[in-house]
Formats: sequence, structure tokens, C-alpha cells
Amino acid sequence: MTKLSVNINKIATIRNARGGNIPNVLSAAINCQVFGADGITVHPRPDERHIRYKDVLDIKPVIKTELNIEGNPDDRFIALVRSVKPDQVTLVPDAHDAITSNAGWDTVRYKNYLADLVSTFKKEGIRVSIFVDTNPVNIEFAAKTGTDRVELYTEPYATEFSKNSVKAIEPFIKAAEIARSEGLGINAGHDLNLDNLKYFHQNIPWILEVSIGHALISDALYLGLENTIQLYKRQLAD
Repeated sequence: MTKLSVNINKIATIRNARGGNIPNVLSAAINCQVFGADGITVHPRPDERHIRYKDVLDIKPVIKTELNIEGNPDDRFIALVRSVKPDQVTLVPDAHDAITSNAGWDTVRYKNYLADLVSTFKKEGIRVSIFVDTNPVNIEFAAKTGTDRVELYTEPYATEFSKNSVKAIEPFIKAAEIARSEGLGINAGHDLNLDNLKYFHQNIPWILEVSIGHALISDALYLGLENTIQLYKRQLAD
């Protein structure tokens, strides 16, 4: 069954807007697990506008499922990951001023750079995933880095889904097939939600993990966190 990793960045965003420690990010991570999440994702950025580096250090000891740290691998991020040793690191090429992740890696241009990072993290016993678009060349070159997985950047799917679901999913099916043929595990994330997740999973049932934050936390404001996590998991049921 495809795993659901809950990205808790938005909970930290609410906390940071007011200061103090409400809502409590650590409690949120624990509750997500209790409510059925298969993993927790955090994406610390250099300005710490949501998840802070200290949050990551505090969260690691309480995660009993899987911890996925994603982000742009600058020196501070690399040091954090090597210190925390999460189950998985997802390498994302966001600019420091990006509101959210908005592109996958050019793995041709950055193949050697990514290969060095992959080697560094795998030596620490950390599974590595590289954030990519559906361009077959980027997937093929991701495989050449030695990465364990790729994470498909699904915003284009989400944008197109309401207009033409068949057209929206086609490039992702092809990308997932190429990744599988290259021996890569496949994750997916960005703008997946209760409307489009089931169709995505039905067409690519071999996806190993989806990472969902913004939509899930937004839904939880109306539906409650426990109920929302269960609703998302139902979309991933066989």
C-alpha cells in the first residue's frame, strides 16, 4: 500500500505567525502518527519561516514511523540531515526566496553534484529521493546518480486534473514507468488533495509514498486532523 507522509510545515507556519508554541509542532507530529500517518515530512528553509531547524532535532526522537526531511541541499541542510539521520532525505532545488517548491532538478546539469550528495547520505544509511518533473531525461539521469527514489513533482497534474484528468495523468504514468524500468522507487508530491489523489493512485498504484501538507492541513481545519488523515489514506487503499 502506498504510504502517506504528512508534511507538517503549515502547522509551523501558523505557530510562527503569532510566536509562542501554539499550535505545538511536536504534538502535531506525534498526533499525525497516532491518527494513522505512515510518516512525517518536514521541509526546513534557510529563513525558517515555517519548520525550524530546532523543530527537526526535536521531532526526530518521537517519530516511530518514518521521518522525511526535504529541502535544498545547502551546507546547513546537509549538516542537519547528517546529524538527524532521517529515514529519507528528499533533495529539492528550491530557490531561497521560493514560496513553495516549483520545479524538479535538471539532473543532466547537476548529475555529478547530486551523485556526490547521494553518496554522502547513503553512507549515513539514509534513503535518498530526488525531486523531478516528468521529463524522461531527468528521470534517466537521476538514476545515474545512484539515488534510491525519485519524487514526481505533481503540481502540473493537479493544475490540469479538473480540466482533463486523462491528459493530466498521462505524462506521470509514462514517467513512473520509466522510473520503474530504471530500478527507482517512486514518490510523489505537491498539490495532491482529496479530489485528485485517488485517480493518481489508481493509475500509478506502484507509487511508494505521497507527501502531502498544504491541502491536508487545510482540510483538517474543517474536518479535524484524525478524520482528514483517514480520508487521505482511503484514497490510497487498493
